[in-house]
Amino acid sequence: MVSLAWAISLRVQLSIEREIRFGWTQVGDHLEERFILTNLSPMPALWVEVIDQSDLPGHEVSRATGVDARTEIEWRVGSICERRGLYTLGPTLLRTGDPFGIFQVEIFNPARRSVMIMPPVVALPEIEIAPGGRAGAGRPRPNAPEKTVSASGVREYSPGDSLRWVHWPTTARRQTYFVRLFDGTPAGDWRIVVDLNRRVQTGSGRNATEEHAVILAASISDLSLRQKRVTSLVINGSPFTWLHGRADASQRWEILRSLALANLSDTPLEDLLKRLSPDLPANSSLVLITADVSGAWLPALMSLLWRGITPTVLLLDPESFSIPAAPLPPPDPAAQTGTQTEPDAYISAANRLSAEMKRQQIQHHIIPRELLNQPDSRPGHAGEWTWKVSGSGRAVAVQKPGDLGWRRLG
Repeated sequence: MVSLAWAISLRVQLSIEREIRFGWTQVGDHLEERFILTNLSPMPALWVEVIDQSDLPGHEVSRATGVDARTEIEWRVGSICERRGLYTLGPTLLRTGDPFGIFQVEIFNPARRSVMIMPPVVALPEIEIAPGGRAGAGRPRPNAPEKTVSASGVREYSPGDSLRWVHWPTTARRQTYFVRLFDGTPAGDWRIVVDLNRRVQTGSGRNATEEHAVILAASISDLSLRQKRVTSLVINGSPFTWLHGRADASQRWEILRSLALANLSDTPLEDLLKRLSPDLPANSSLVLITADVSGAWLPALMSLLWRGITPTVLLLDPESFSIPAAPLPPPDPAAQTGTQTEPDAYISAANRLSAEMKRQQIQHHIIPRELLNQPDSRPGHAGEWTWKVSGSGRAVAVQKPGDLGWRRLG
């Protein structure tokens, strides 16, 4: 009877609470939880098994402990956010019983909290995007001086647009501000397209082409928004994502959230470009991120180019992801003196495609694995900025996660 009473008392008066400092973060941040195990029973819980049912990779919090009668104990568990995505902390199961092992009880705490882990935003080397901008912004095209441009269409007003560009008839008809688009210069908006077709990806883990494509897209979009550009995002993944262009702070949250949740798909890039074609206005700027070196999508991109769309291709070099990075060999003195002729080098698929894009006058950059392997993109090296979303859905900058207060799960 003593054992039964002991077990029942613990079943009723033993509880656990979990608290977390913040609800979403980015790869590389340190996530910390606080656990509070409370025993209001007059009987001690000599053994308590804490069983975590979270799905956050690398976050190991299950443990065995004990707590005295009418006592509260606390401990903290920290881990590094290693993989982007949406995860759940909790629920939690307590397993305990009388000290003789005759009766065993389970206490279930259903409290849980979603944790969004965003891709990192890294400082990019100098990557030139094909010049965009309305008349007066960016670099004009040859033979199209500013004084000869003419309006070719309209779009919604964005912060930073000059009032000189407002198209008043459309503004009056639509009851919202519209500005003119001009011939001769591409639009200053950046339309970022990310190819996540699984058939063209290579590498594994953080050294996979899809992860570098996501980091590159996050960093490019951050650069675009900091320049007050209207930025849109299309992800050829699962789920298919199409975020229409905005330049406000909430667009940063939407872009990072979409990139965090993006998975691979089976849709070829050429099909995506054909699908986008009717909805891309002429004189717009397109930033294409892909690891597809086959070039099968090049005709579809050329059709966009012929319509006046200005592309910039960021081509991830698959060969740099499929083999470990090796140091460069020391220079050959004979080669330096010219007494030895260098043999024909193997031309990679990325370089062959680069030559073809150069011939077609398509601005592009080959992105090797090493380009984005920066300290602030690796787990354990958190970025300096963090954001939170207000009740109205607006993303605002806040202090670093470690400075935020504790929030209870559930």
